[in-house]
Amino acid sequence: METDRNMRERRASLPIENTRPDRLDTLTGLRFVAALLVFLYHSFREQHLVTGGTGSWLASMVDRGGSYGVGFFFVLSGYVLTWSFRPGTPSGLFLRRRLGKIFPNHLVTLIAALALAATGSAALTTTDWLPSLGLLQSWWADPVVTSAGNPVSWSLSCELFFYLCFPLLLPLINRIPPRLLWTATAVVAGLCAVLALAARYLVTDQPPLPYPGFESMSFDQVWVVYYFPPSRLLEFVLGILLARLVLTGRWVRIGMLPAAALALVGYAVSSESAYLLGVGGLATLWVAPLIAEAATADRLGSPSALRGRVWRRLGELSFAFYMVHYLVLTELRRALGEQWTAPVPVELLVALLALAVSLALAWVLYEAVERPVTARVGRRLRPAGALT
Repeated sequence: METDRNMRERRASLPIENTRPDRLDTLTGLRFVAALLVFLYHSFREQHLVTGGTGSWLASMVDRGGSYGVGFFFVLSGYVLTWSFRPGTPSGLFLRRRLGKIFPNHLVTLIAALALAATGSAALTTTDWLPSLGLLQSWWADPVVTSAGNPVSWSLSCELFFYLCFPLLLPLINRIPPRLLWTATAVVAGLCAVLALAARYLVTDQPPLPYPGFESMSFDQVWVVYYFPPSRLLEFVLGILLARLVLTGRWVRIGMLPAAALALVGYAVSSESAYLLGVGGLATLWVAPLIAEAATADRLGSPSALRGRVWRRLGELSFAFYMVHYLVLTELRRALGEQWTAPVPVELLVALLALAVSLALAWVLYEAVERPVTARVGRRLRPAGALT
């Protein structure tokens, strides 16, 4: 009987097109890890569910968790779309599937956010949240507009821009000769660094942000690096290039564990870096090898701790979880009161309760909205122009 090792070696010797799996379960599991980083950031850094010295320590540990998780999603999006794309796919079908993936969850959580804001007597005008309705809020250099409605949906504003660009970007990147793919990847990495430095030294730092720890920068600087869709497009392009490197056999394997260690080192480096250098594309570069290695492990059938049914299920719920968790946390904090404190074990239990409630609501949103709508819009359209 053929051993697992022999099977992996045989698969590795085959052309990649012949061993490209439809599912990338390890990457699906990693999606939940990224979403969990965002949850931890909002729980301990923004909502301060744990107070005192322990709370300060937790807040410092997850200080860049939100930006790291979002950056991971942006690279992953470019990678997965390129990996799963098949020549001849109608552009109309592609865009229909992408919009069907993000808009239903977005609209449901936006309605919920506006309803909760109204019950809390929040001062939110129509002009504040209206750009969010069409996922256009990240194009506004205004902190009120970018965070209006369901604040986490700003990243979907970027994703929508990526999806619209993908039919144009993929044919261009496919024309890059395989021998030049690493050069193109290095150029994108360099542009991420240039962007971060330009935001820090060329964009005005006035007026300063009125938040502790952010007084040395303006929202314009943060917006250029973090929210502006063309800036974040660099990470999406990085994901496309990574997929091309793997598909053309140009990716140099380092193994899952070293790639994971590199991502952890990158998180530590970004945490110690100045804000404008420690968020956005420059910080996201550290997770790129992990994405490529995880996909390669799935292709070869290599052992993976994140390929089990539980991790796969959590990964499937990750988008819905991402969309509901902030609403749960803000409502929980409002119910507790700004001055609420308790012994650390109790505060941690409250954080776990918030996680459990978020996952439960994510399951409802996934089963009632995301999965049925995604299945419906995935049906093939009649005629449309091909992507390539």
